[in-house]
Amino acid sequence: MEPEGPEQVYKSIYSGEVTTFNYLVTASTLEFGLAANFVDTLVEYDELGIIKPCLAKTWTMSPDGLTWTFNLREGVHWYDHEGKEVAEVVAQDWVDSLKYIFTPDNESSTADIAYNVLKNGKAYYDGEITDFAQVGVKAKDKYVLEFTLENPVPYFLSMLDYSVFMPANGEFLAEQGKRFGTDNTRLLYNGAYILSTFEHQNKRILTKNENYWDADKVFIKELNFQYNADAATIATELYLDGMISGVDVPSTTIDEWMKDPELKKIVRPNRPSSYSYFYCLNFDPHFDAEFQPANWKVAVNNLNFRKSLFHGLNRMKAMITAEPFFPENKLNFTITPAGFADVEGKDFTSFGNLNKFATTESFDEAQAKEYRDKALEELEGKVTFPVKVVMPYNTGGSEWEQRVQIIEQQMEELLGADYIDIIPLPHPATGFLDGTRRNGNYAFQECNWGPDYADPETYTDPFKRDGTYNFPEFTTEVDADGRNKFDVYEELVLAAKAEVTDMQKRYELFAEAEAYIIENAWVLPYGLGGGGYTSSKLNPFESPYSPFGVSGERYKGQKIHENPMSPEDYEAALADWEAKRKAAK
Repeated sequence: MEPEGPEQVYKSIYSGEVTTFNYLVTASTLEFGLAANFVDTLVEYDELGIIKPCLAKTWTMSPDGLTWTFNLREGVHWYDHEGKEVAEVVAQDWVDSLKYIFTPDNESSTADIAYNVLKNGKAYYDGEITDFAQVGVKAKDKYVLEFTLENPVPYFLSMLDYSVFMPANGEFLAEQGKRFGTDNTRLLYNGAYILSTFEHQNKRILTKNENYWDADKVFIKELNFQYNADAATIATELYLDGMISGVDVPSTTIDEWMKDPELKKIVRPNRPSSYSYFYCLNFDPHFDAEFQPANWKVAVNNLNFRKSLFHGLNRMKAMITAEPFFPENKLNFTITPAGFADVEGKDFTSFGNLNKFATTESFDEAQAKEYRDKALEELEGKVTFPVKVVMPYNTGGSEWEQRVQIIEQQMEELLGADYIDIIPLPHPATGFLDGTRRNGNYAFQECNWGPDYADPETYTDPFKRDGTYNFPEFTTEVDADGRNKFDVYEELVLAAKAEVTDMQKRYELFAEAEAYIIENAWVLPYGLGGGGYTSSKLNPFESPYSPFGVSGERYKGQKIHENPMSPEDYEAALADWEAKRKAAK
């Protein structure tokens, strides 16, 4: 049933273009977030964050926790970009998608998430076996899908809400080859929307899939995204003129909104998310020679140098650029956010040495200077001071640039411009990560990670060997026993992963690993995603809710309302949502 009231067309503008629609390879939130609206998963999360059947109607787990069997919803079909029926969605589609993902030549950025849990997945990916039939994914029948795990995985069901476990029609995959997902015509759709129009750096239009199996829960008829390189600067004006459906209110202008009696009525807070933000120190620098990457390489392998930065970053001052009114609500002292996971009511961040960091503000001027002085002494004759600190930022919004400038001024003033020379480096929104973090083109960069499943293991993924964050495996630093510090950290993570029955012990081990990486100042925990302020004709409590996976990216279930939510409406709705969520758990 269509809601009465305003036209159900959601309009927005954007400046960061996608590089692919291939949801089987991308790890970009923007890209798999779009895919979440046109490809369904086996399970999904509702507006209260409760897991629900999606393409799977029911499922069972074997007593040993190794075999999961899913009974699929019958009569679901794949459609092309014009909405024409192409094929039925069947169990083989998950077999074909995972075979594609586990083929190294396809360069899937998320393959490890699946091959680390499915039986023989990594062996197939590494070429140790060549028969995909030995991998733990089988079409037992047309509508019966079976996964066999290498070891019991307590959180496996939650993993199925991520793009790596999305299906794909094998015949279409083979036909498209490397062209799969290069534009909207190179995709098939089985979800709530179809990407009916895509024009690079012009527009993306998603239209409701009228044949969708759950169409009664899809209220917005069209998602209309228009490209504009100046989106960050003109969005507010367009919104107030009624041209778009919502706008994030930048911290640079939120004060004006709060002082305006009319604007104050239509702006509301955002919930902080489970995306963890942290500053990475890069152990494998590949920035331009003029910025002295070899010099940085020596400096970053000195613990006291890193700790001078760790204790020298005034996180509160930096956070004000994103949340000027209540910055403390978005600060985060660990990599895994507090409240993400618990065992018998005990929060993960309260385990072991991690509790020390979770409850202690890292910014400390005296400690920062003490570590600076030690670093100067230890690095004398080995490093040229000031050390050039390349700090890229995304030009797609004004807040990041402002934050980098504040950090530059604050840290150079505290530690001395003769000690560090922070160099802000602007990069366009399109291709930002490829141009910076993923290629090691930075020294010190704001990074983030969102969880992929309901377990603290997910927050170790950025720091794995051969990852694309801060490349800690390139550290030359050793501990008191002469062991490479990354080898020590890796052993801690492996020990935690191996514990799959005693959840208390598992959390203790993961907490020890996380405490190690923070203690060694490889990263500086900073804050949480989300938060800030928005004015929108969407109600956030109608949206699917999940701190991981793709459900939270979906527009399914949402409606466009006549008027934006007021702060008072938001607070009342939040209290109601929290009460319902608590009762539903």
